[in-house]
Amino acid sequence: MLTTLRAALSVLMLAGFYVVAGGLVGGLLWLTVLAFGAGAEAGAAKLGFVALVVVVALVRALWLVARARPEPEPGVELSPAAAPELWAAVRELAGVADTRVPDEIRLVPEVNAAVSEDARLLGLVGGRRRLYLGVPLVQALDVAQLRSVLAHELGHYSRSHTRLGPVAYRGRAVVLATVQQLSGVVGWVLGGYARLYLLVSASVSRRQELEADELSVRVAGRAVAQATLRELPVVDTAWSFYTGTYLAAGWESGLAPTARGFFGGFGELLAARGSELAAVRSEAPPEDQSVWDSHPSVAARVAAMERMPSADVPRDTRPATVLVPGFADAATAVAEHTVRFEDRARLEWDELTARSVGVEQQRTADSVHRAVARLTGAPRGTLGTVLDLVAAGRGDELTRELGFTAADGDDEPPLHMVLRVVLRAGAAQSGAARWRHSWAGPAELVGRDGTPFPTDDVLPLATAPGGAHAARTRLAALGVDADAVGQVGARATAHGGDVLGGIANMQVGKAPHDVVVLDNGLLLVPCPKKTEGGKDRIAALLASASVVELARQHRFVPFEDVASAAVLKRVPVRVSFTLHDGTVLELKELWSGERLTKDSDDLLVGAAEQFAPAGAGAR
Repeated sequence: MLTTLRAALSVLMLAGFYVVAGGLVGGLLWLTVLAFGAGAEAGAAKLGFVALVVVVALVRALWLVARARPEPEPGVELSPAAAPELWAAVRELAGVADTRVPDEIRLVPEVNAAVSEDARLLGLVGGRRRLYLGVPLVQALDVAQLRSVLAHELGHYSRSHTRLGPVAYRGRAVVLATVQQLSGVVGWVLGGYARLYLLVSASVSRRQELEADELSVRVAGRAVAQATLRELPVVDTAWSFYTGTYLAAGWESGLAPTARGFFGGFGELLAARGSELAAVRSEAPPEDQSVWDSHPSVAARVAAMERMPSADVPRDTRPATVLVPGFADAATAVAEHTVRFEDRARLEWDELTARSVGVEQQRTADSVHRAVARLTGAPRGTLGTVLDLVAAGRGDELTRELGFTAADGDDEPPLHMVLRVVLRAGAAQSGAARWRHSWAGPAELVGRDGTPFPTDDVLPLATAPGGAHAARTRLAALGVDADAVGQVGARATAHGGDVLGGIANMQVGKAPHDVVVLDNGLLLVPCPKKTEGGKDRIAALLASASVVELARQHRFVPFEDVASAAVLKRVPVRVSFTLHDGTVLELKELWSGERLTKDSDDLLVGAAEQFAPAGAGAR
């Protein structure tokens, strides 16, 4: 009953939004008539134009939302013949929820489960219904947990839920679409009303989540429903770790697992990292909550389940994948249909790890080799050049050139970290060692005999006074020619770079550029002189391609190339970077320029201050 009242209030406020908008239009038209009557034709024309803009924006927003026919999420449809037990479970749970069975079940590539409907008339009239199941979620849950998830999602369409709930949900899209079309005083007034409406509709949504949880508890039992709810953040964390640790490095380098291995690897990870996942599982559920959130916090939902009626339901501990016969084949089909492999080389995991970790380690080693080449004047840095520089007592000079400070190296001296990187990369480059894949831990560098490569045997030799010869001799015995292996890349790339911020329409020299601040350099993209829409332009740019690809298309200035910098002015920002080749790059922010994030100016200043002389200041 409470949800019905809240949903009704939300719908009334949705109607009120258009009453207010209509009142503004009527007021503007009335003022227009008065202005014409008073002989103020110019003012009347302006008021009439504003009224016309508001009417067009309202009609356009309503038309767009009414006409919207969202395409189904990319995935693979599972027919009743392909997954009879899954369909039987869905039919059973739909009956318990007192709602109709979905028309489709689709496997999708996200850690998610959802039911969607192509509703009409802002949700008042139902349409084709689809149930989406994420492959990683099915891999991580047992049958009882998946039933709990399915009951929750179908519960959102229960006839015990008011039909006004979907109206409130679709109303959010209408209101946001309308406000985005407006500006000025009218936009400000309707924007304020929209924020109030969104608060109410978010409250409706949170209450509906709890009502859907009641069905989960009734179907699966309280203990399973609570455990499932707490498991979802664990699965999400595991998937993020998998994609960030196992997929990302090779992906940026043009390498990928096979379609079968794409999701198959996640299953292997879940099996191998049981103790680590148990530690994550033992942590308290997230409590963060905002009045703008459409979902209560996990902690709040788990606590609320204690007060919900529960049945004594035997737990089906079979893996949820048994509900889809040939699940591995279905997951492979999802990867083929949804993952943008493009022209990446598809490799089995052992080879993928060996190559991707090797490439990543070589890039890191290359930064050391280029620094050594600058310090020694050599045309190309090699492992031997590094050993000779350290033997000459210039190890601290090398670490300073690489950006290490006295505060770095609490666990290990910076010079040891630097040498470990180049020794490992050199061993892999020579073929004396390779990176061995592991699901249970990080990749391990092993020699030709499969035993760990003895980097730690060489390290004390390399750091001993005048130890270059001894280190070379030991490396040679291991099959590594220190003077043959070394620098591969001529200059640093954007690989591994994360976007921190961006400033639109900065003057770089005499030309306007959008400047994207990465944690490993600056991306300079020529842009129009017009400053309006700069933030959206940068956001669209970053959504169009990876930073690696963007760095290939535009000018990328790696921080490795910076010799010194100066902060010339803080508001608006003006900074200068001097590169190792003597090039001076000055970046000047315009007063009217837009920022990707509020702190983008501070981030750019901070980047310059890393290379500024001690004590240097700015206005």
